[in-house]
Amino acid sequence: MKKLCLLAMSALLLFSCKKEEKKDFKPSFTKVETDTLLTDSVISIRGLVIDGDKAWYSANKGKYGWVSLSGGGNFSGIATHDTIFPEFRAIAQTKESIFILSVATPALLYKISKDGKQVKQVYTETGEKVFYDCMKFYNDKEGIAMGDPQNGCLSIITTKDGGNTWQKRDCAGLPDVAEGEAAFAASNTNIIIKGDKTWIVSGGKKSRVFFSADKGGVWQVFDTPILQGGEMTGIFSADFYDEEVGFAGGGNYEQRDLNKGNKILTIDGGKTWTLAGEGTGPGYISCVQFVPGSNGNELVTVGLNGVFYTYNRGSSWKKIADATNLNTLQFADAHTIIAAGQKNIVRFKLSN
Repeated sequence: MKKLCLLAMSALLLFSCKKEEKKDFKPSFTKVETDTLLTDSVISIRGLVIDGDKAWYSANKGKYGWVSLSGGGNFSGIATHDTIFPEFRAIAQTKESIFILSVATPALLYKISKDGKQVKQVYTETGEKVFYDCMKFYNDKEGIAMGDPQNGCLSIITTKDGGNTWQKRDCAGLPDVAEGEAAFAASNTNIIIKGDKTWIVSGGKKSRVFFSADKGGVWQVFDTPILQGGEMTGIFSADFYDEEVGFAGGGNYEQRDLNKGNKILTIDGGKTWTLAGEGTGPGYISCVQFVPGSNGNELVTVGLNGVFYTYNRGSSWKKIADATNLNTLQFADAHTIIAAGQKNIVRFKLSN
């Protein structure tokens, strides 16, 4: 019996050592080339989606459109409501359509055919506290958008018919928000979807993660250690590589250089979070995204300090571009970043 116990303890120790063994993190690229895809002196873009060889965007002054990634022609449109030129910060897509959603009141949600020829308003909401931040689709039928709190809960609207109609969720089926807890329409990355699972990140005086395993039917809420407590603090952006590994960034918008308390990592699906790269890398982060195919090790951020890259889950960082006017980014593939913000859309090509 004693011999068996010793063998069991040895096996346990061996397993523990292997589990704690440090990973051999390596960067997947060493060179970055930049080219400009769109220049507009008055445009401000915070929403991007990649559709094949097109990068669709949602912007201020009612503007939306796409830029070609393969050398073809670009397209631009303007959606207005009476005399209002909305600010579109949220964008999402299905196989056949693009959806853009404006901030503030009235909230205006438009469905646009991918040839740009058909534009239909499919949802409107008015109210003093109406302010939508982000929108995503689970599939070609089911979608979700979220916004700042009303009546004590986050604003959630959903569709089950491909975006033709949208319904507002009642607070009775949603978690309560804390005082001063809201969200930021910084980069259309407040919502993350993996299969049926949904994560929504909040910010402000309280910054947490709202999680649903069943497309928004039942919700749990998890605390985070990110900087919070002020109106312009907390999580501004998040991404999940898979159902377990996720990363969130933000900080304090009013202290752009502060790089402590602004980067957090989870490896258990968002239940618990740890601070990453304290005192290193970017300050305020507007958008963070995992590099595709990187096993959840590599991330890129944009914000007021430039474009930063980590290959070890946020432990150390390297600035890869000085651009300080970018609000959002999406990967077209593992070697191509499309980023947008004030006045332009740019492409970063990653290579060795």
